[in-house]
Amino acid sequence: MVLAAQFMALLDVFIVNVAAPTIGSDLDASGADLQLVVAGYAITYSVLLITGARLGDRFGPGRVHLVGLALFTAASLACGLARGSTELIVFRLVQGAGSAVMIPQVLSLIQRTFSGEARVRALGVYSAVLAVGAAAGQVAGGVLVDADLLGAGWRPVFLVNVPVGLVLLVVGGRVLPRGGGLPGRSTADVGAVKERTSGAAARKGARRMDWPGLVLLGAAVSLVTVPLVLGREKGWPLWSWCSLAAGALVFLLFCGAETRLARRGGDPLIAPRVLGHPGMALAVLRVTAVMAVNGGFLFVLTLHVQGGLGFSALRAGLTFAPTAVVFGAVGLTWRRWPASWQRALIPSGFALLALSVVAVGLLFRGGADGGAWLYAAYAGVGAGLALAFSPALTGALAAVLPEDAADAGGLLATVTQLGQLIGVAVFGTLFFNRLESLGALEAYSSSEALLTCMFALATTAALGAVSGLVLRRR
Repeated sequence: MVLAAQFMALLDVFIVNVAAPTIGSDLDASGADLQLVVAGYAITYSVLLITGARLGDRFGPGRVHLVGLALFTAASLACGLARGSTELIVFRLVQGAGSAVMIPQVLSLIQRTFSGEARVRALGVYSAVLAVGAAAGQVAGGVLVDADLLGAGWRPVFLVNVPVGLVLLVVGGRVLPRGGGLPGRSTADVGAVKERTSGAAARKGARRMDWPGLVLLGAAVSLVTVPLVLGREKGWPLWSWCSLAAGALVFLLFCGAETRLARRGGDPLIAPRVLGHPGMALAVLRVTAVMAVNGGFLFVLTLHVQGGLGFSALRAGLTFAPTAVVFGAVGLTWRRWPASWQRALIPSGFALLALSVVAVGLLFRGGADGGAWLYAAYAGVGAGLALAFSPALTGALAAVLPEDAADAGGLLATVTQLGQLIGVAVFGTLFFNRLESLGALEAYSSSEALLTCMFALATTAALGAVSGLVLRRR
């Protein structure tokens, strides 16, 4: 049941990505508005994710999951009924908050319930849900927008969550535990899990809320995101640069506050001890890089194929399917590949990702439709993303100590969303800047803007691999 909710939340991300150009036309939304519609969800989701996990610790994962699901469902209804871009952006922020309360319970339960090889298998199923949700979201978004049900246009991409959410609320109310225990476990089993994962946290009970840390992290993310998205349309005024500088300063204050809280024996939002675990800093860097490439690639490519080439929403959704399908296939099978290959998987994934995104840009160059080779390039992107992401995430989570598992899972889940947010904000801005310098949104100028972004994405992928090698040597 909780994986069904995970699937719905992920589906919504990719459905909205395909529907973005149609939303822009219907609501007369600017490029910055579209970036905020797509990225707004990730802003609140990433900032509130760890707090959502701690709410599950305090009040029980079943109860908190249902609260988040109810908020997500209500926000989906509000998004579907929004009459303007500003309303839609606000409700997307609320939708992200609902996901932040609902989704952490899934990964948290995996981390607390399983260990060793069982944890790896459970994470494999979790990855499969991510992959299937990504593929289904692209296609479902195209189908719903093209169908134009009752003349509703893009609105069904949000409204489809309402009946699904209501069904899950009814089912979840009957099968999910309302207390703080783990579902599906006997009292003795729960005691064993607590004994294994406790340490100081279990002796103290539920983790305390780090409200100052939450405020500082939210402020830092907002101060950086808003000028990146709005600065281009405003001509990069002085306030945008001041906001970026303030965001960096607030982030440093956040790091200092978290360190001091940890030294006092408190429960920081992001524990420095977890970041100091061998391989964790490297995993954070790689996950951020690969998800930034993923978010930027999907966003700018959607704008090009629908806005520049005039593809229908359905055709655009089907175009992206090979990337998601290959991502899922590779993500589920890489552990069974020869042991001698394992250490080279992540660098090879980044390299393949860099080559593949450049190939996509070159195949679209001059306003071309890409041809048959485009699908091979899409498959390369999917394989590269999987090889750069799945081994890094799984290796980091499988290696942490049981008492740090929840914090490590929350950290990497937060980084995953922040990476997506960075990708949409940075590469979306680069696309619109380049397009503006070339002229109207036509096939040729759009393809040139896309190619610029693809080279930038390839550079990011290359830095992800090289920086990882540098950190490992250190």
